[in-house]
Amino acid sequence: MAKSELRKNAISMLKSLSEAERKNIEEKLTQNIVNSDFWKQSAVVGITISNGFEWNTKPIIEIAWQEGKSICVPKCQPKERKLEFYKINTYDQLEVVYYNLLEPIPEKTEKIDKRVIELLIVPGLLFDDNGFRIGFGGGYYDRFLSDFSNKKVSIASNKQIVGELPSEPFDIPVDKIITESGFL
Repeated sequence: MAKSELRKNAISMLKSLSEAERKNIEEKLTQNIVNSDFWKQSAVVGITISNGFEWNTKPIIEIAWQEGKSICVPKCQPKERKLEFYKINTYDQLEVVYYNLLEPIPEKTEKIDKRVIELLIVPGLLFDDNGFRIGFGGGYYDRFLSDFSNKKVSIASNKQIVGELPSEPFDIPVDKIITESGFL
């Protein structure tokens, strides 16, 4: 199956979850990540601000702030098709951009060098047993990860895990996938 078809099916599945099922999975994902060793060993965390049907990342962000961790969120640079991360201390440092995404306001935040990010939580729609993922199709994370050497994990429901996904030479797998039932 082509990546575009896999992407479409994954989005449909995620949108079809009941509110109760979604909330239950999100609570488990949050607990599993914040109780992990790589979370505990990381002072600077890169994470997206979730939108729509994506797993809610705000509880993870708020726990990080409570624990004194630095949170860095991506800003897309569409012309270069790349990501830049900025440290935020409050949601007031975000603005709504295209596709209704929340991104940091550069004038109100500090740009962070990728080498400073100790743990990067990489978004995705589908994942395989080798850590390869299908994202939203822009290639932003694959470009960012090409020279990112620190820990990279993803949060996903067991429903988003498949045996094997089609991958390209430029695809970069994550180190771990955290699901509602544990780690892959």
